[in-house]
Amino acid sequence: MSAEVASKELNPSREDFAALLAESLAKDDLFEGSVVKGKIVGIEKDMAIIDVGLKMEGRVAMKEFGIGGKPGDLKVGDTVEVYLERVENALGEAVLSRDKARREESWTRLERLYEKGEKVTGVIFNKVKGGFTVDLDGAVAFLPGSQVDIRPVRDIGPLMHQPQPFQILKMDRRRGNIVVSRRSVLEESRAEQRTEIVARLAEGQIIDGLVKNITDYGAFIDLGGIDGLLHVTDMAWRRVNHPSEILNVGDTVKVQIIRINPETQRISLGMKQLQSDPWSSIEAKYPVGARVKGAVTNIADYGAFVELEPGVEGLIHVSEMSWTKKNTHPGKIVSTSQQVEVQVLEVDPQKRRISLGLKQTQENPWDGFLTAHPKGSVVEGPIRNITEFGLFIGLDNGIDGMVHLSDLDWQKPGDEVIKDYKKGDNVKAVVLDVDGAKERISLGIKQLAGDPADAMAKYKKGDAVTCTVTSVSDAGIEVKIADSELTSFVKRGDLSRDRSEQRPERFNVGDKVDAAVVSVDKAARRIAVSIKALELAEEKQAVAQYGSSDSGASLGDIFKAAIKKREGAEDGE
Repeated sequence: MSAEVASKELNPSREDFAALLAESLAKDDLFEGSVVKGKIVGIEKDMAIIDVGLKMEGRVAMKEFGIGGKPGDLKVGDTVEVYLERVENALGEAVLSRDKARREESWTRLERLYEKGEKVTGVIFNKVKGGFTVDLDGAVAFLPGSQVDIRPVRDIGPLMHQPQPFQILKMDRRRGNIVVSRRSVLEESRAEQRTEIVARLAEGQIIDGLVKNITDYGAFIDLGGIDGLLHVTDMAWRRVNHPSEILNVGDTVKVQIIRINPETQRISLGMKQLQSDPWSSIEAKYPVGARVKGAVTNIADYGAFVELEPGVEGLIHVSEMSWTKKNTHPGKIVSTSQQVEVQVLEVDPQKRRISLGLKQTQENPWDGFLTAHPKGSVVEGPIRNITEFGLFIGLDNGIDGMVHLSDLDWQKPGDEVIKDYKKGDNVKAVVLDVDGAKERISLGIKQLAGDPADAMAKYKKGDAVTCTVTSVSDAGIEVKIADSELTSFVKRGDLSRDRSEQRPERFNVGDKVDAAVVSVDKAARRIAVSIKALELAEEKQAVAQYGSSDSGASLGDIFKAAIKKREGAEDGE
């Protein structure tokens, strides 16, 4: 052994002593950061003096040994477990902690429970940002606000400082982090309770319940530990706009279990099922064609619903509301709660539908029009609309009659004649046909002048007629046959037998001209006349009567003789 080593053993330094002590403590399982057992050797005021062995003592505040830290809780000679933070401080004492010892014990126990998935007991003792802190017998855990209860809790007071079960969601010993949940414990307990209650219930069973909550679509009924949904459509046979019309929170109601879903444990309830179905004898009570009274309960764009009795509603479609108001919103014809008389149009018990008609209880204006204006009568009214196929004329009681293009004029094309009319003009027309079922009235304007075919009956091809010029154009002249309403158009080539005289401008409106009928088309109601044809016919007749050009008389002489004879006959008359 060297002199240096011998000197260290006889005169050890402070560092050497600490190293030797640490080695000795390690041999007896006493090391910093461990939980050790010690004996209380004295109590001074609020501090307990604890001997942890090897002549080491430390001090621990009495409050760390229990709530309140009362000296009477411990006495000299008691054995306690403490956490050895440091072997020796500046005063030569061991640094001990009962809180840390309890926390270490707690962590070890909690980790074991966490691995097994078991619940732990704790006390909520403080509120922090985002939730609360929970004392798990020495270890502090965080309880998020969303994990306090199944539903949001407004007042946490009753839950504070009360021992209660929790479920550990997450543990991290290195970071000293524990997250717990009270909600999961309640949900598990609730699920067990629900399963037990559902097992006692059966579909079709009638049970009393308490209205717990009301929503727009129904009400939740407490059946004694489990909730069931009473949908708004199952509250009554009649239309229910909102559950609050029938129920209030806190009401006790009798309901029937309609369905139980064993997987989701959802229960559907009904109240109307406890009453007789009014649709069971609906066909006998409301036969087609019957007139009944009811109240308007709801108005939509497509029609109005009418309650005939509690639980039985029918629909008046917008097309069955008025004979004449076709594009009017139902709300402008009827109002909610209004009492109306309707006629049953159709009944479908399977689909639980009744079609009603409001206009059927009123006189059909088309039938009334036919009574007042039989076929052939003349009516008068303003032009309400002009379309590509005719005119619509306003008549009595807000109904319209239509004049088709083909009924505007006997001879002229309708698409040309219609240009002469404008909206608002007051016109007369003849009633041609009335169809009350199809709500149609056919009118005619050309019929006011009579059928030209009747006037054409007295004319035949070759007849000489006197006409009055009504208009002149480059293509010819339009004329009206005397003593009739018949008109005809004489083309330029038919104005004279002489080409030099085939000039329309030599005629004036109002001139009298003689012409010959060249064609009569009764089907088309057209008569054609020609001045040239009459001149040729007269020439032929004169030649036959007064001689021919071969006898030596000129054509001019023959015409002069014929004209002189005709003038003499007219003078004699």
